[in-house]
Amino acid sequence: MEIILMLTVMVLLCFFVRVAYTTISCYWLTPRQIQTIMKKQGVHGPKPRFLVGNILHMAALIRNSTSKDMDWIDHDIVGRLLPHYVAWSKQYGKRFIYWVGSEPRMCLTEIDMIKELLSSKYCQVSGKSWIQQQGTKHFIGRGLLMANGNDWYHQRHIVAPAFMADKLKKNMRYMVECTKKMIESLESVVKSGQTEIEIGEYISHLTADIISRTEFDSSYEKGKQIFHLLTSLQHLCAQSNRYVCLPGSRFFPSKFNKEIKSLKMEVENLLMEIIERRKDCVEIGRSSSYGNDLLGMLLAETQKKRASGFSFTLQMVMDECKTFFFTGHETTALLLTWTIMLLATNTSWQDKVREEVLQVFNGESLSTDQLSKLSVLNMVINESLRLYPPASLLPRMAFEDIKLGDLHIPKGLSIWIPVLAIHHNEELWGKDAHEFNPERFAAKSFVAGRPFLPFAMGPRNCVGQAFALMEAKVILSMLITRFSFTISKNYHHAPISILTLKPKHGVQIYLKPLSP
Repeated sequence: MEIILMLTVMVLLCFFVRVAYTTISCYWLTPRQIQTIMKKQGVHGPKPRFLVGNILHMAALIRNSTSKDMDWIDHDIVGRLLPHYVAWSKQYGKRFIYWVGSEPRMCLTEIDMIKELLSSKYCQVSGKSWIQQQGTKHFIGRGLLMANGNDWYHQRHIVAPAFMADKLKKNMRYMVECTKKMIESLESVVKSGQTEIEIGEYISHLTADIISRTEFDSSYEKGKQIFHLLTSLQHLCAQSNRYVCLPGSRFFPSKFNKEIKSLKMEVENLLMEIIERRKDCVEIGRSSSYGNDLLGMLLAETQKKRASGFSFTLQMVMDECKTFFFTGHETTALLLTWTIMLLATNTSWQDKVREEVLQVFNGESLSTDQLSKLSVLNMVINESLRLYPPASLLPRMAFEDIKLGDLHIPKGLSIWIPVLAIHHNEELWGKDAHEFNPERFAAKSFVAGRPFLPFAMGPRNCVGQAFALMEAKVILSMLITRFSFTISKNYHHAPISILTLKPKHGVQIYLKPLSP
């Protein structure tokens, strides 16, 4: 009996020693080794505090810079949203290291190195870090956005066909139908005597309806509860991320964790209803396949046995659904909302776009071929994405030692690309980098040599990029030929970043109907 007790004690002791060593190695030894390697190469940064790193300093800077609205509509927003980047780049140069908890992150703005990092050369050996995955695991799980390595490779090939050109042409009908409903709703509001509206809410509902219909064969009325819950989850996860650096924080029975897990269960229960309904149609013989849309492709994948050993589970289906439910409407809604704000404050460009749309379509129904001829609208959309990219930061972690330009990047170092700062860099875009000037996108040769990263680049670029741009062109083309709009005196310019770049108070505009 004593021997058994001694063996049990020894096993427990070995277990706790291993856990302690792993924790110390993860939170102290490995990060400090990475810091030493980078210091020897001349890459320095602010001194981190134990466990929290530079989080508290960053949070204080951001809280201070975003505590008040801007005095006027000024597109120079880098100092507002990335005040830590502005301060540390002045102090330590273009390359510097800062810490989010125990995770060292190197800020990278050098164009050639960015292109190399995002190329196919490193797409399998770099990806999303553990802290990122933990921060969004209850929100979008391990969907394509957070997948790495072989999982990312297989998931990308599964979802990509849903966004091919032939599918996009079929989806355009839904985009037009949904936009017509929104326009009819806006016309009713204006007829009732209300000329000022918050356009962001209408656009958000519209893009949610479009992604529901095109990729999940559902209407916004069915999906709105999911979108509402995902939005709440987004805010809660953004707030709880400040604690993810603390060992074991994800197991704490805190208010955040309890509410997040409760919302996650609600979202997944609603998704399971949609999934089971689709599966039942096949099982009772009402349909011969799961469908042609994204959800149908995902469900069909769960029935396949791959030689590679990769297995697509029902949980992965739900994670992909959450990912595309959110990204499929959130990023496009923000692109459209910011573009409308820019056109409402630059009415000469609004007139140019309207003239082009009327000339190209000439009273005919919209078609994909005609959309490609809207060069002025394309320039406006690109300039909007440059000034207000939905994702202001682009992260990659090295999963093995790599050589990037003249730097040796050790395994475990996260590289963060400040997209917003690069898009506003006067050295790259000229003295008017903070001004709305779509004309800069008129010359392809000018843009080709500059890093334009609203959808990232390389193999891990946004798989829904073509879908989002087509949707934006359809909606703006239809809206701008039915209304003229100017910015309301009640609009307060206050961009904030909560995973994505949003207008804090929405975008209020005055709408004026145009003659058909």
